[in-house]
Amino acid sequence: MKIGDTTKSNRPLTRQKVPVNKKRISSKKNLPIAERRIILFNKPFNVLSQFTDENNRSTLKNYIDIPEVYAAGRLDYDSEGLLVLTNDGELANKLTSPKQKTSKTYWAQVEGVPNMSELSNLAKGLQLKDGMTAPAIVKVINEPKLWQRVPPIRMRQHIPTTWLSISITEGRNRQVRRMTANIGYPTLRLIRYRVGNWTLDGIENGKYRSL
Repeated sequence: MKIGDTTKSNRPLTRQKVPVNKKRISSKKNLPIAERRIILFNKPFNVLSQFTDENNRSTLKNYIDIPEVYAAGRLDYDSEGLLVLTNDGELANKLTSPKQKTSKTYWAQVEGVPNMSELSNLAKGLQLKDGMTAPAIVKVINEPKLWQRVPPIRMRQHIPTTWLSISITEGRNRQVRRMTANIGYPTLRLIRYRVGNWTLDGIENGKYRSL
């Protein structure tokens, strides 16, 4: 089941408002390939998308030992999946700037079973507190083969769950969670599967791939 089609990709993909740390990421244009670093990291649950934290929470420092790379954008503390890190300011801007409309795909496990009308509303756009969302691509998918989350999600007895693939070209704060809650189906687990043309394929949770 696939609803909405606003991108050329066949796979499910936001307006990013996360500022790029230009003091840390090189702003040089045409950064030489030999100096460019791109890291694809499969972020675990309850890990911050940064290298330091005053409250002693788990950060990228616990998983990545490559110097001079920083997250291009953000993935929420309680979300999992693909996070791109780089030292290339031009690339970071492309991934995070609202003007670029970089496509991203999320897998959301929601409580309950939404019907076609509700999924159609999700795809067409919803009125949230910060305005209407842009059209999305929404599909019901089979439960993906994933790592075990620690701790596991809390499920209510006798209430089924549904996995959705949601592709968006915005990046508002906790947007996917707010979208599914808006139609009455709270997100229990959220995985970012794709950023642009990069995916989680072949990257274990808590591990990274250097391109």
